[in-house]
Amino acid sequence: MSVRALSGRPLEEITVEATLSGDLAAEDVRIHPDTLRHQAEVAAAHGNPQLAANLRRAAELTVVADEELLAMYEALRPRRSTREQLVSVADRLETLGAPLCAALVREALEVYERRGLLA
Repeated sequence: MSVRALSGRPLEEITVEATLSGDLAAEDVRIHPDTLRHQAEVAAAHGNPQLAANLRRAAELTVVADEELLAMYEALRPRRSTREQLVSVADRLETLGAPLCAALVREALEVYERRGLLA
């Protein structure tokens, strides 16, 4: 498997020289979801299912804009969101094609409800 950036640029082209010349964009230094999925396969094959699950969720999140991702992260902090707001976050993740992340938010919602951590 060839490692490439989110932009599709091969890893070999991401150099200090390219950075200094201004030839790189932000997408050139962001990991590609395929790379994360491959890392998940390696982790699973080496007996680390928790890391594999985290890497699969990370792959899903590469399609989420930074600002939206930060808002979701903030919403998941204890006592920051209502039940309806967290359901909305999970639904949004589903529409973005991130079902594993949506399931994790729904799981967190159940825990927050049981422990009284909703806003």
